[in-house]
Amino acid sequence: MMGVHKKLVPANDAVSVKAFEMPLAVKENLPVNGEYRKLVLDAPADLLARCRAGQFFHLLCPQAGGETPYLRRPMSIYGFYPETGELHFLYKVTGAGTRALATLGTGDLLNVLGPLGEPFTIADDWQNLVLVARGVGLATLAPLALEANRLGRHLTAICSARHPDYLMSTDYFADLGADVITLTDAEGTSEPQNLERVIEELVAAGKAHAFYTCGSNRMLRLLQEIGARHGIPGQIALEQQMACGIGMCHCCVRPFNRGDKQVHLRVCREGPVFDMMEAIAW
Repeated sequence: MMGVHKKLVPANDAVSVKAFEMPLAVKENLPVNGEYRKLVLDAPADLLARCRAGQFFHLLCPQAGGETPYLRRPMSIYGFYPETGELHFLYKVTGAGTRALATLGTGDLLNVLGPLGEPFTIADDWQNLVLVARGVGLATLAPLALEANRLGRHLTAICSARHPDYLMSTDYFADLGADVITLTDAEGTSEPQNLERVIEELVAAGKAHAFYTCGSNRMLRLLQEIGARHGIPGQIALEQQMACGIGMCHCCVRPFNRGDKQVHLRVCREGPVFDMMEAIAW
């Protein structure tokens, strides 16, 4: 497999982004349930060594079915495994780009650019971590569970979905030693009041030193309220439309509260992981 290692320098940045752009062969591209698919790519060790939980890759979707996706699609890393040489993505087919991804078969090549963005961090005194995510947001948090396990931290994973059939990664989290709590719309357990009760119980039991979440505005607001109430920090991985993915086009700029000011930051470059208390829900 031939690859190109490029040094990409976003405009007005003193610090360069180092990322790979190369074609990777598809090892597997199969459905995991009625909504989501898992894409497994054969990746070299030097690329996998740069990956961190919370980062993403910019994928150049193929042309398929008469559709021609123009821009790359940002996709968070679901898993990276140097021991098997694999890079995993979890995705939902929703538009031209993901429809094209779904047509890839074993041996096909997919051009990837990455890893990109700022990753999650785990402070030394955060011994009990709480992951809260819904649907495909669990894909972004899965590598964080692996890192928490490696560091010997206790993990509680609160997984939410519309229906039990759409819950993902629960076995994966459990295999890594996490306490897994599932909440679904169909069972009437995913409403904000119940989620708040579940989290408050973890706080009362001393099992919440930091929160991690992805995507959902509703979850962000709730975790900000609970975090402010109890002085619990957290991080969020934000989802945003992107064009270049390396900070040059400023397509993904969002506002954030920082101190007594509101600042505008690029999700692809200063993120996608941000301080949970600084993020502003749409």
